[in-house]
Amino acid sequence: MAGALMLDHVSITVSDLPRAARFYDAVMAALRVPCVNRSEIAIGYGTRNRADDDGHSYISIRAADGPIHADRRHWCFRAPDRTAVDAFHAAGLAHGGADDGAPGLRPQYHTHYYAAFLFDPDGNRVEAVCHRTE
Repeated sequence: MAGALMLDHVSITVSDLPRAARFYDAVMAALRVPCVNRSEIAIGYGTRNRADDDGHSYISIRAADGPIHADRRHWCFRAPDRTAVDAFHAAGLAHGGADDGAPGLRPQYHTHYYAAFLFDPDGNRVEAVCHRTE
């Protein structure tokens, strides 16, 4: 299992799915992650795993049954390059997100850790990171 993706799938709950859709459609497009499912209760991004093809990750944005309490939950998405991190941050700000850390190096993690942080419209904390040298 060394080097394997740790997470198969996750769900983030939101209070207003149409509002969240504008934000997540924009930031996931910036990270080049496709929207693969859309319904009145959830939106899905990424690739679901299948038998004998399990090297993928999937995220769903789900409508909550009640209000959301922003408690510093944190999800970090892999970015294919630093340009995608920059685009993630810009797209999030343009679509209802709030800044929690502009794109840049975070040498406290490692020399090439390039990331940006946002709050989605419900206060969920999301990050995009690129670990590659550029």
